Amino acid sequence: VQLQASGGGLVQAGGSLRLSCVASGITFSSVVLAWFRQAPGKEREFVAGIRRSGGATYYADSVKGRFTISRDTTKSTVSLQMNSLKPEDTAVYYCAANRRGVETIDRNQYDYWGQGTLVTVSS
Repeated sequence: VQLQASGGGLVQAGGSLRLSCVASGITFSSVVLAWFRQAPGKEREFVAGIRRSGGATYYADSVKGRFTISRDTTKSTVSLQMNSLKPEDTAVYYCAANRRGVETIDRNQYDYWGQGTLVTVSS
């Protein structure tokens, strides 16, 4: 199983970035997908998740209304559109997959992780 994240970079506050994560080695339609992030000196935290089917999504309060998670089953890709970025969004962002199909913000419930992509938001 491999999750390959990309799309991070440096952006000014108020700007936008789109992260992508391509999955291989798993039945993409059967897993719950999510994005987490980890800022320096902090624990990894939940950002956004999307259900296996139907596309229902859930977000951390800190990003609600600014970030949008989506999945493309035909490309085995989960994306995170990030708008109105703030300096406090600076972190390494990780995509993750939960094979039990559990909708959860608990990072310990996710089985597979991407390598992370760095997002830096300057003020």
